[in-house]
Amino acid sequence: MEVLKAFIDVVEAEEFVEGHEVLEVLWKEWKNDPHKREESFILKGLINGSTALALFKMQRMEGALRVWETYAKYCPLIDTIPSPYTPFYQQAQSLLESKYKALAC
Repeated sequence: MEVLKAFIDVVEAEEFVEGHEVLEVLWKEWKNDPHKREESFILKGLINGSTALALFKMQRMEGALRVWETYAKYCPLIDTIPSPYTPFYQQAQSLLESKYKALAC
């Protein structure tokens, strides 16, 4: 799915605000679809991860840590909700966490 690939691309480029924007439309669509609602929480987590990184870049540490906690809350769903997109989610998770380590330290 192009949206998911675009998310990886913008996060790799450290365009974290854009990462939020890229996934938001799909997340809104899925959260209102009974068949995709549960999986929409994974997207919500990834959106929060990207948003937290944007806040770190802006030196807004308190907000960044709070939003990162929300990301962390939804991460376990990547391994528990069956999806054809699981490899993407795992790649996005790894990338977000790598960027987090670089920015938070």
